[in-house]
Amino acid sequence: MLAIEARSISRLVADLISVFKLRIAVFITVAALGGMAITPGPLPNAERIGLLGIGVFVSAAAAGAFNQLWERELDARMRRTAARPFVTGRWRAGPRWYVAVVLLAFFGVGLALLATAFWPALYTLAGALTYAFVYTVWLKPRTWLNIVVGGLAGSFAVLAGAAAVDPRLAPEPILLAVVLFLWTPPHFWALAMATKDDYGRCGIPMLPVIVGDRLCAKIIFAHALLLSLFALLPATFSMGRIYLAAALTGGLWFAWKCWILLREPVKKNAIGAFLASLVQLSLLLAGAVADRLAGSP
Repeated sequence: MLAIEARSISRLVADLISVFKLRIAVFITVAALGGMAITPGPLPNAERIGLLGIGVFVSAAAAGAFNQLWERELDARMRRTAARPFVTGRWRAGPRWYVAVVLLAFFGVGLALLATAFWPALYTLAGALTYAFVYTVWLKPRTWLNIVVGGLAGSFAVLAGAAAVDPRLAPEPILLAVVLFLWTPPHFWALAMATKDDYGRCGIPMLPVIVGDRLCAKIIFAHALLLSLFALLPATFSMGRIYLAAALTGGLWFAWKCWILLREPVKKNAIGAFLASLVQLSLLLAGAVADRLAGSP
């Protein structure tokens, strides 16, 4: 009996993580905290930081759930996503779910507004709308530029955190927002290379489907180099040695993995580049937070 309950709880947790794309929501939230940390000026108190973080997380989770609701028929035709709850019927999609997702998104935006002010809440809303409507509904089925524009969702999270410190937006958070914008395409294109057959069969115009693996690997490598160099720029302003070390380490690792992909554009190396992009972003954002906490020169 206990074993059955444990399996049920484990399945529920796994479904929640999947439907609300909680891994992405965590990265979006950390991006907001990174934007806050990188912005010169006094930080909000711990309560306001916590509320803003929860608001960004909830809004991002709502956008992720909308993505899975909207794309459930597409997900059913792809091996990577065929076991998602809305596809298998473990969770029944319907109008109530759309209402719930909208209410959840506005609850998150409301928390951001309550915690800080108008501009952080507006950027939080803009990030959720970008992912849910601009990327999922409008661009994904129509153009390979889908994930390029969709990358603005992470950039808006950075700006939300930054605006909680100073709504005038200093150069450092603007640069970090650009870094997030540049990071998203090579990150996702590497994953799309590994799952190219699924996208091709479903008619989704992801870059590797349009241009092929070899040219896509060249574009990914060029993006990784540009991204890695651009990520160093905040260190020319107020960011210190901890941030610089994190940006340099993560950038070199990602660029190296993309170079391996360029030399041999196969699925194994595409997954390696995808995972390296996660390492790079984690180091970058952790470096920004640690630099602020340590007051690194």
